[in-house]
Amino acid sequence: MSPKRILAAAMLAPFLAASPSFAQAPAAPAANPMDNVPDKMPFDIPYGAPVSLDQAHAMISAAVAEAKKRDWKLNVAVVDSGGNLVAFARMDGAQLASISISEHKARTAAKYRRETKAFENGIQQANLHYLLTLDDVIASRGGIPLVADGKLVGAIGCSGGTGSQDEVICKAGAAALK
Repeated sequence: MSPKRILAAAMLAPFLAASPSFAQAPAAPAANPMDNVPDKMPFDIPYGAPVSLDQAHAMISAAVAEAKKRDWKLNVAVVDSGGNLVAFARMDGAQLASISISEHKARTAAKYRRETKAFENGIQQANLHYLLTLDDVIASRGGIPLVADGKLVGAIGCSGGTGSQDEVICKAGAAALK
């Protein structure tokens, strides 16, 4: 390249770089879905009298019966509306780590008044990673709130199988609430 061309290119370079036709405008930031303000409070279930020990035992019996029918070994916990343990059962051979997980699932379902599957979906499908920062959250299905007469009376949590197995057994147990 000739010295004249090099000099011309060096002199034009600052003008070309500053030219608006060549500059890219920054993309507008994406809307934050968390900025949406719902009209009504989600999961607004009023608290009721806590689940009784007899009710908890009936639900655990139903859950264990369903698990035995399917040859699944699970841990089942029932908590009251405040997330306090009312009753627990560990099936023979159920994995030990799932003892505390079943209690955690029940506690989360009671405290947040929703199935733990909602947290799983929020993280895995909606990328709501902030959910992991909330106290006492477990983002794995198998925690079901217990509602009687439109009021939250407790929750049931199951663990030891896959999340979908835990959820099936919890629903069987919750169905026995009377």
